[in-house]
Formats: sequence, C-alpha cells, structure tokens
Amino acid sequence: MGSLFCPSLILFFSLWVTLISPAHSLNCSSLKLPGGKKQYSNCTELPTLNSTLHFTYDATNSSLSIAFSTAPANPNGWIAWAINPTATGMAGSQALLAFKNSGSMVVKTYNISSYSSIVEGKLSFDVWDLEAGAGNDGKMVIYGSLKVPANAEKLNQVWQVGPGVSNGQPMKHEFAKANLASMGELKLVEKVISGSSSPTPSPSPSRQAANNDSGDGSRVREMSAGLWILGLVSLLVLM
Repeated sequence: MGSLFCPSLILFFSLWVTLISPAHSLNCSSLKLPGGKKQYSNCTELPTLNSTLHFTYDATNSSLSIAFSTAPANPNGWIAWAINPTATGMAGSQALLAFKNSGSMVVKTYNISSYSSIVEGKLSFDVWDLEAGAGNDGKMVIYGSLKVPANAEKLNQVWQVGPGVSNGQPMKHEFAKANLASMGELKLVEKVISGSSSPTPSPSPSRQAANNDSGDGSRVREMSAGLWILGLVSLLVLM
C-alpha cells in the first residue's frame, strides 16, 4: 500500500488541477472591474499583459459595449484596447487609449494607420459613452460602446500598455514577447450546431448572473463531478 500511495496522490492531485483550471477561466464573477458599476454579459481573461475584457454584444443594433482593464507599464503610463477592421495586428487598429491627465483619467481615440503613425482623431466607426477609471490595485479601465458591422460574429482585437505620455502623445510601448502577442480574435456570437441556422447572440446584461450558473459553467461543473468520481475510484483501486 505504501508503494502505491504516492502515485495515487499524484493522480488525485493531477485530476484536481484539471478541474480547477477550466472552471476559473469561465468564471466571470472572479473578474472584477476597478470601481466598476456596469454589468456585462460576457468576460474573458486575455492571454497577455494581465488584462481582462468585459463585453456585451447587441445584435439588434450592431453595437458592442466593453470594459477593458489592465495595469499600465508604470503608474503614469497608458492602456489601450482596439479593434482592427482590416487586419490582425496593430497597423490599421482603431484604438481607445486611456491615461491620467492632471490627475484625472481620460480616454482618447487613435487611428493607428501604421506602426510609425499614431494619430489622435475620429475612428472609422462610431463610438460613444467613453470614460476611464482607475482602481486602488493600480489597474485602469476603459469603458465605451462602438458600432460593429451588421451580423458580425467576430472581431480582431488588439490591446496594449505603455510607459507614459509626452506632450499629449503616448510613448512607445515595450517590444517584449507579451506586448507583441497582445492581439487575438473576439467572438461575439456562438455558432449554433443544430436546431437553427442563425448564430446565438451574446446574452443580455440582465442575464449575467444566470450565465455564471449555466451554459459553459454548468458543463464544466458536470465534467468536474465526473472527473472527481473517476479520481476517487482510481485512488481506491490503487490503494
């Protein structure tokens, strides 16, 4: 029994880790906005720069409301979230950029036509309700709503952090691996596998609490229960 005890524990804790990881990635309630008062239907932990994105997609009027949160490169730095309508990288991005200006948070729009041209100005799509905030944990948050193409199912998103602002212009960000990898696909709707030919839009904000206890979360919990049983049976057999 003693010789099998350690392998049994290894198997047991390996299964336990697999249960924790997916549940955490789907648990929107654990992703808190600094001073956030708004609610969103969806949230995700972005893969780089310790960033999160809360969002609600309204297919009826082709609008997207977002709250992007991350910490700047330093306390006087900036954060940015962008949509790229034409490509997957930074060039061509339509960005919302936030920083502290005379002690107050501001958010401005930048049309990044190329890597060498970062120009403040109107974006290629409508934006409204722009505001920015900061939390006691050092993170900043950008709030805003924007118009997206009709029947859009996904968007190319880019996010970034920088060291500061000089003469009203954002200073260049670092070119570390995490900075260069800060881009990805934002899925607005989930494909319906059967029963309907139309995609399923993101749920309304009033269903946010229900979402945390249904859908992917429920499937994860069902899978977790099965794996727990498997782990316990394996543990008893090996012991």
